[in-house]
Amino acid sequence: MGIARSPHMNVMMKAADKAMKSLRRDFGEVQHLQVSRKGPGDFVSAADLRSEEIIKSDLTYAKPEYSLLLEESGKIEGTNPDYCWIVDPLDGTTNFLHGIPQWAISIALEERGEIIAGLVMNPVLDEIFWAEKGIGAFLNNKRIRVSGRTDIRDSLIAMGTPGLGVKSVPRERFLKQLTTMSSTTVGTRRMGAASLDMAYVAAGKFDAYWEEGLKPWDVAAGSIIVKEAGGFVSEIDGGKNPIYGKTMLASSAVLREQVKDILNGK
Repeated sequence: MGIARSPHMNVMMKAADKAMKSLRRDFGEVQHLQVSRKGPGDFVSAADLRSEEIIKSDLTYAKPEYSLLLEESGKIEGTNPDYCWIVDPLDGTTNFLHGIPQWAISIALEERGEIIAGLVMNPVLDEIFWAEKGIGAFLNNKRIRVSGRTDIRDSLIAMGTPGLGVKSVPRERFLKQLTTMSSTTVGTRRMGAASLDMAYVAAGKFDAYWEEGLKPWDVAAGSIIVKEAGGFVSEIDGGKNPIYGKTMLASSAVLREQVKDILNGK
């Protein structure tokens, strides 16, 4: 027996499913393009835009009055200011570009400044992480919970590294955080798709995740999935608005302070 989903979630699922089929076809072509001299960059940019157009079309058809915040197209104002779809049509573009099967589609719904529904779809593994406010978090139709580990020394931590285009994150600070975290835990992982990192925290695969320099579409869906799985999201320094803030920390309640202390050099 399936789990009851709201009309909003059904719209999100339908849009993501259509985009998934397009991206799967394109991902199958990337390996062939790797051998060309030009490389697959232009092709992947087109795949990203195609995915966004599919999602935008479906969401707009279902709720034409809602606003949209899209990675490629920016903000599109609707007539109802209370609701906004937040969309990353291809999270993990660099992985996709290199033929690495770690990328996702991320869609969230914001109501008056609060994320009330989120979906992260991993097309390669047929994984759909989703959550709605007050209902819980799920992987496909199975409820998920954050990790129950209580000691940072037993934990596996995910993070994002500041790339060449991220000038707002001091590299020295990140390297210090990474060095301390790596020597304090069983290991760290850099997977390359923020939405999936957060979904994996929600499912108890990772015990925590941190990154700086992200955008709302990177973390909006993942944030409610983590919360509804019993976890916490915040800015690294403790700020409460990581969706529009400069930093993101997602973890279980038990490990939250331990991870935060390491990241803040305490």
